[in-house]
Amino acid sequence: WLRGNGAAAINNLMEDPATAEISRSQLWQWVHTGAQLADGRTVTADLVRSELYDVLAELQQSMVSEAFVDTKLAQAGEIFARVALEYPFIEFLTLPAYDLID
Repeated sequence: WLRGNGAAAINNLMEDPATAEISRSQLWQWVHTGAQLADGRTVTADLVRSELYDVLAELQQSMVSEAFVDTKLAQAGEIFARVALEYPFIEFLTLPAYDLID
């Protein structure tokens, strides 16, 4: 989305910001209600950040450095962390990103 594409094909399905919106809204709710995972851990902001940064690190390792920067994954991760964790709830995940669109 940050690179100017409104949607992307993933596993033969069209995905768009609404798909990510559902996920981040669920995470926000879990963090702010102290939801428990099946393994007993509580969903906290620290847990979400840790998982997000682990995924970003794995993606970065699988790409050439320049390619990782070009994908804007780091910026997307920062925005996702903000909209998934900040209180009060941000209305839609794309709102803080408009100034970063190519």
